[in-house]
Amino acid sequence: MKRLLLSISLALLAFACTPVKDDPSPSGQHAPEELTLSAAEFLFSGKGGNAVLVVTGPKKPILTGVPTWLSVTEGEYADYSMTLTLVAGENDSEQSRESQIIVTSGKFKSTFIVSQEAGEKETPIETVEQTDEDLTNAKAASVAKNVYAFLRTMSGQKMLSGIQSSGTANNNDALDRVFNLTGKHPAVSSYDFIFLQYSPTPAGWSWKVDYGDISAAKEHWNSHGLVSYMWHWNVPTSEQAWQDGKNGNYEGYGFYSKDTAFDINRALTEGTWENEFILADIKKVAGYLKLLKDEGIPVIWRPLHEAAGNYDVYGTNGAWFWWGRGGAEPCKKLWKLLRDKLEGEYGLDNLVWVWTLDATQGAEKQYSKWYPGNDLVDIVGVDIYADDTDAKQRQYDAAVALSGGHKMVTISECGNVPDPAKCLGAKQAWSWFLVWDFDSYKLNTENYWKTLMASSAVVTREGMPSLK
Repeated sequence: MKRLLLSISLALLAFACTPVKDDPSPSGQHAPEELTLSAAEFLFSGKGGNAVLVVTGPKKPILTGVPTWLSVTEGEYADYSMTLTLVAGENDSEQSRESQIIVTSGKFKSTFIVSQEAGEKETPIETVEQTDEDLTNAKAASVAKNVYAFLRTMSGQKMLSGIQSSGTANNNDALDRVFNLTGKHPAVSSYDFIFLQYSPTPAGWSWKVDYGDISAAKEHWNSHGLVSYMWHWNVPTSEQAWQDGKNGNYEGYGFYSKDTAFDINRALTEGTWENEFILADIKKVAGYLKLLKDEGIPVIWRPLHEAAGNYDVYGTNGAWFWWGRGGAEPCKKLWKLLRDKLEGEYGLDNLVWVWTLDATQGAEKQYSKWYPGNDLVDIVGVDIYADDTDAKQRQYDAAVALSGGHKMVTISECGNVPDPAKCLGAKQAWSWFLVWDFDSYKLNTENYWKTLMASSAVVTREGMPSLK
C-alpha cells in the first residue's frame, strides 16, 4: 500500500512539473556528479564581517568543523545549489585564527579555509593618580563646577547618600521616608524622565505627570541636596505607534529591547521617522532641563544607562535597552548627539555627565568599546545589585580602569547598599550610592538605614554645604 501511494505522489508531482525536497532540480535535470564550492578560502578582518559561499552538489550540503567564532546561515537548497552566509564576529584576541571546514554532499566531500586577522591591539589607557580637575564642558555653569569640585573634595573621604525618587516621578516621597526613619535626608535625589511621553498628562486623567513642575528638585537643591536625572527612554515600536502616541495611546511604546523594534541606526539617520522622533524627544527633555538651569539648579545627568546590557556574555548583543541593541558604535554616536544637542543647540551648561558602566563579569575586554571617551564623560557610574553589603572591588577596579583614573566613580544605582565604611576601608573612592527603591532589598533594613545615615563615612543632606 505504501509503494502504491508513493508511486501516485511521484506521478502527480512529475505532472505538475514541480521539484520535490529530495530532488531540488528542474524536471529532467540530472544530479551533478561532483561537489563544487564558489571559493576555497575566506579571510575576515579582525573586526569581522560577512561572506557568501555557494555550494553545488547532489545532496543538501552538510558542514562540519565550523569554529565557534563563525556563524553560518543556510539559504534554500534548490537546483542542486545552496547559498550560505558566513558571518565572523570581532576577534577580541591579538592572535589570528584559522579553521578548515568540511562540506559533505552525498558521497562527495570538499573543504574550504576560513581565517581571521588578529584583533586590534588594545592601547593601554594612561593611568593617572588624580581625577580630572575640570568638567568636560568648557562652558559649564559655575554651579555645575561647584558640584563637581565638591564631589572631588569628598572623593575617597566619604560617600554621599542617595535615593531614586518614589515611583520615578517628580516627588520627594522617598527622601521623606528616609528622613522620617532616620532623621536625615539623602544628599542625592534622582528623578527619571520615564514618563516623558505622558508629560503633561491631559486634564481628567486619574494620575498626573508634569515635568514642568520642578518643585521637588528645587526643594531638594535649596536644602543643599544634589539633583540627578536619568531617562528610561520610551520609544514607539513603529511609525504608526508614534502617531497613536500623539493621540494619547502609548501602548506601542517601550524601552526594553524585547518590547520595541525601534532601530537606533535608523534613529541616527537623517530623513527617517525614527530620527525625527528622537530629535523631538531630545528637544522636549531639553525644555525641562532648561527650567532647572533657569533656577540655577545643576543636574547630575545620567542618560543611556546600562547601555551595553549584558554585552555578549549571554548571547550576541543581548542589550536590555534599545539604545544598546545596535552595539557599541551607534550607542556612542547617540551619546555624542545628546551632548551636541543639549549643550550646543539648547545651551544647557548645568549638566554633569555620568556614563554607566555595566560591569558584567566576564565581559572585561568589552567595557572600553562602549565608553564614549574621557572627553565626553565627567563621572563613571556602576549599577550594582548584589545579595550582600560587601565592598565591590571588581566593579570598582573596572570603573577606575575604564578612564585610566581620570574620572571619579560612583555607585549610580544599587539595591542592597555596599557598606560605605567597608568601601573606604578598601580604598574605594565611590562618590555616592543611590538606592533604587526603599522596599525591595532585604538587607536595607530599617536598622541598616539608620546605621548608614548616622555613619561618619556617609554625607547626608544635612551635612551638605550650599553649592550655589
